[in-house]
Amino acid sequence: MHICFLTNEYPKAGFPHGGLGSFVKTMAEALVKNDVQVTVIGLNYTPADEKESVNGVHIIRIRKSNVKGLAWYFNSKNIAKTIAAIHKKNPIDIVEGAELSLAFLPIIKEIKYVIRLHGGHHFFAEGENRGITWWKGFQEKRSFKKADAFIAVSNYVKSHTARYLSYHNKPVEIIFNPINSQLFQPQDVAIEINNITFAGTLCEKKGVRQLIQAFPMVKEQFPNAILNLYGRDWLFPDGSSYVKMLQEKELPKLGEYANDVVFHGAVSFVEIPTIYAKAAVCVFPSHMETLGLVAPEAMAMEKPVIFTKLGPGPEVITDGATGWLCNPYQPEDIADTIIQVLSHPQKAQEIAKQGRRFVSEKFALHEITQNNIDFYKKILLY
Repeated sequence: MHICFLTNEYPKAGFPHGGLGSFVKTMAEALVKNDVQVTVIGLNYTPADEKESVNGVHIIRIRKSNVKGLAWYFNSKNIAKTIAAIHKKNPIDIVEGAELSLAFLPIIKEIKYVIRLHGGHHFFAEGENRGITWWKGFQEKRSFKKADAFIAVSNYVKSHTARYLSYHNKPVEIIFNPINSQLFQPQDVAIEINNITFAGTLCEKKGVRQLIQAFPMVKEQFPNAILNLYGRDWLFPDGSSYVKMLQEKELPKLGEYANDVVFHGAVSFVEIPTIYAKAAVCVFPSHMETLGLVAPEAMAMEKPVIFTKLGPGPEVITDGATGWLCNPYQPEDIADTIIQVLSHPQKAQEIAKQGRRFVSEKFALHEITQNNIDFYKKILLY
């Protein structure tokens, strides 16, 4: 079997990437170990064409077009040409991409096309408090029509996406994203008892602003608390920095506490486990997620984890049993939950052990990889 993933985010040294890139890397390498050929095609971070093979995964990065207004057309055309050329030499069975991926790709009849619901334009509209952009909405609808099947990474993303887009009576399977248990496992490092850690893109939908607003309430109970924020910056449509906005508008409200909010910037994927290991509590108060890799990754490391009670939160954490859920729109609730965890370290550690046990069962890489292979085989029979 030959699978081709479409993504611009496949991890590359020296460049930041998001959860999508982490997922594809984990899944691609797991598929290769199961004797599946994997090719990854996407636009490059730099103005050049590049090819490389890493851990058995063939990665093709295409130079981005810089033709103003028509870059989308030329980028899609070059990706389509690349797929066709590979298919001619080494037939592709499945092409898989996110919600927008298939919009302008010509369909090759021997190939089956799968969309994995990582969270598209329609899905995140509510969480980002915005309307649907006509152009992106058009692309998603066009892409969904071309798909032969869909994989939803949670029950929530399946049902919420269906409010906006049709699956056209095609197969839809719910398969969680896997956790790399070789990378995310308990570490024998000293825990910093005042360390509150967030990791993820620093943007509004991740609840970073409300987390900062909650921090002074935590400081009143735990004066030595430090809020560590790890992740790449997000840019507004006008190109301005979300982090700079937080530093200019939110931090001054904290007074002297502002010095204990630390922006670490983007870090490599392999650094994340050590960052989690040192934390007393990991907090991810997202407004909207498809599933969210950060929470189960930290849980796999046996860390006390606070996640959002909205969206797929209850699919990942049973509140008070395997972790904690909070209302991401209420800084008071975020603060109260952090205080609860820090005030009862022994109980927190017991719950963290249950969290690791749950993730080991529900997010096991071997089982989820096999679930994906089984689904691909089923689709090929249609």
